Amino acid sequence: MTQPLRILMSPAAAHQAAGGLAEALGARPYVLAGIGDDADVAFVSRDVTGLSTKHAVLPDTQRFHDALRAAPSLRWVHAHSSGADRPVYGELLARGVAVTTSSGANAGVVVQTALAGVLMLARCFPQLLEAQRSRSWAPLVGSGLPRDLAGQTAVIVGWGPIGQGLGSLLSALGLRVVAVRSSDRAAEPPASESVSYERIGEVLPRADWLVLACPLSERTRNLVDAAALARLPAGARLVNVARGEVADEAALIDALQRGALAGACLDVFAQEPLPAASPLWMLPNVIVTPHTAGHSDGNEARVATIFLDNLRRWARGQPLLNRV
Repeated sequence: MTQPLRILMSPAAAHQAAGGLAEALGARPYVLAGIGDDADVAFVSRDVTGLSTKHAVLPDTQRFHDALRAAPSLRWVHAHSSGADRPVYGELLARGVAVTTSSGANAGVVVQTALAGVLMLARCFPQLLEAQRSRSWAPLVGSGLPRDLAGQTAVIVGWGPIGQGLGSLLSALGLRVVAVRSSDRAAEPPASESVSYERIGEVLPRADWLVLACPLSERTRNLVDAAALARLPAGARLVNVARGEVADEAALIDALQRGALAGACLDVFAQEPLPAASPLWMLPNVIVTPHTAGHSDGNEARVATIFLDNLRRWARGQPLLNRV
């Protein structure tokens, strides 16, 4: 007799996926495991993570992570996030547990956020909003007209669903798009040029916009360091919807304070929550958002669909999608 598959997931996620679990598993029985029970597979949903970050893990999230660590039979964990750089996933991988992500679920929303960052910086919204708060009528005619976006160059680091989606929109606005990616494969639309991570220095001198949308890995950690920032032309701006550790934050702050970098829209940081003492909060040419680029009311359903698709594959012995 087939033993029931033990699935560790939150009550909220189990309620949402109730019908889908049976459909995905077919005739195979399953039971929902609780905190402290052994489990075969687990789903780390958004409600489990809550307001925790990888740097500051709140008690409820810690209990779930500890349950993952303590389950000796655990063989596969699915994460609601597009990346798996939280320490618990590294520990599970080291022990032979398969880890999959929900890459692509929030890609459209992140693309919209990154585009908003480009447009807000291009149209001087930090300056205009500050003028609004001070009730000051400050037309851009008097402070230097914004440059037309058409004809500018955007270097997009990371050529997955987010990079490609943003590239298509920026190309439609008349920008030239250069892709920086994991390989040296030839460029395909909307990119006119493509280089590997290791060759990023070759394209930075032409970057009016440097957009970070790549996974965090040993190849991308501190990819944008002081030397890389120094290669950017005067007036360049940076948008980061990847991970804070992709850019050297101290070097980034220095470049922004000196005016070597004209502006930045930052959704991710080296330490999250961003410490209150960070200069980034108050720099007039910086937009700070609290790692919310991928949040929307439709993400939960898209993540559940990816998890259930992978559960179906798991039950049939097929390769898992988005495996780390």
